[in-house]
Amino acid sequence: MNKVFITALMALSALGVNAATPKDSVNPNKPVFKVVKENAITSIKNQNRSGTCWDYSTLSFFEAEILRASGKTYDLCESFVANKTYMDRAVHVVRLHGDAQFAQGGSCYDPLYVIKNYGICPEDAMPFPGSLYGDSLNNYGEFFSVMTPYVESVAKSTAKQLSTQWKVGLQGILDAYLGQCPEKFTYQGKSYTPQTFAASLGLNWDDYTTFTSYTHHPFWTKFAVEVQDNWRYPQSWNVPIEYLSQIIDNAIMNGYTVAWGGDVSEDGFTRDGLAYMYDTKKMESMEGSDMARWLKLSAAKKKSIVDSLGVNVPEVTPTQKQRQERFDNWQLTDDHGMLIYGIAKDQNGKEYYMVKNSWGETGEYKGTWYMTKNFIVANTMDFMVNKNAVPKDLRKKLGI
Repeated sequence: MNKVFITALMALSALGVNAATPKDSVNPNKPVFKVVKENAITSIKNQNRSGTCWDYSTLSFFEAEILRASGKTYDLCESFVANKTYMDRAVHVVRLHGDAQFAQGGSCYDPLYVIKNYGICPEDAMPFPGSLYGDSLNNYGEFFSVMTPYVESVAKSTAKQLSTQWKVGLQGILDAYLGQCPEKFTYQGKSYTPQTFAASLGLNWDDYTTFTSYTHHPFWTKFAVEVQDNWRYPQSWNVPIEYLSQIIDNAIMNGYTVAWGGDVSEDGFTRDGLAYMYDTKKMESMEGSDMARWLKLSAAKKKSIVDSLGVNVPEVTPTQKQRQERFDNWQLTDDHGMLIYGIAKDQNGKEYYMVKNSWGETGEYKGTWYMTKNFIVANTMDFMVNKNAVPKDLRKKLGI
C-alpha cells in the first residue's frame, strides 16, 4: 500500500470509532446503533456443523476475561474441551445404564469444569477443527453417527460386568475426529502441561458463578436448571427476573463480559444479526394493515413486514409468570450459547446487548447480534459471570 492510501484509510477508521451505524435510505426504521459500552473480545470463531456453542461461547468468555485482566490475547482450544467433555458425558450415560442423553450440547459449566480438572491448551496445540477428516471446519455428522451408537450400546449392555476397554475404544474415536489432547506442548517458547497452562492464564477459576430466574425453586437459593445438557448438574443462583438485566448491565458497564445460554428459536431471532421479543398479538391486531392476517402469512411475508417495522416492531415486556410458563410448556428452551460484551442504543433510545456469536462473520454485523434487553431477559436459561461483576449489594445478599 502507498502512504497516501494508508493515511486515508487510517482517517476513515478513526471517524468510524464509536460512530453510529449509517441510516438506511430505503428503510428509515432500520436500526441505527450507537455504542454505550463495548468491552474487548477476541476474534469471531465458527463452530460450523457442530453442536458446540457452549464450548465456543464459554472459551470466548474466558478469553475476554484474560484480555480484561492482563491485556493478553489467547485462542483457547475448543477441541480439547470437547474431547474431555464427551468422554465424561459418556461415562455419565453408562453409569446411568443409558437413562441420560448423550448429545453434542453442553453448558457453560463444562469448559470451566474441564479447565479446573484437566487444564487447557492453545488452539494450535491440537489439529485444526475438521482437518483430521478432510474438512476446513467442524463437521460432527459422521463423528456422532459413529460415537453415539457406540456409547448407547455400552450403556444398554446386558453384561453383568463391563470391562474398561470400552473407554479405550471411545477415546480412539474422540482422538480420531478431534485429535489427541496433548500431555505437554510448547507455547511462545515455554513448555507447559494443560494444567500449568491453565494456571498461567492469571484467572481465579473459582471466581465464576451462574444465574437464572424461575419460580419452581425458591429465590435466593441455588439449583441445577433442569435441561438435558446441564448433565453435570451445576448449581445456579435463582434470582427474581428484574435482577437478570441488572447483573448483566453491571458487568458490562464495569468492563466484564457474560457467557449467556438461552433460546434463539423464537421468530424474533433473525439470521441478520438482530433479536426482538415480538409481541405477536399486537402485530396480529394492528388495524388497517396486513397484520390482521398475521397468522395466515408466509414466513417470508412476515419477515418482510417485521423488517419494514424495524426498530418500531412491538415487543413483549417479559414477566416472571411468562418466563415460568414458557419454561414449563417447553417454549423456553436451551438451544444456544453466546457472549454478551456490550450495550448499544438504537435511534429510538431502545437498549440492546451486543452479543458475539460463533457462526463466523455472518449476518448484517459480521458475527455480532444486537439483541434487545427484552429478548435476553425473556429467553435466558442461565448465564455465567465473574462474581466480581455482580452488584455489591447482591453479592452481599448471596454471600459470594
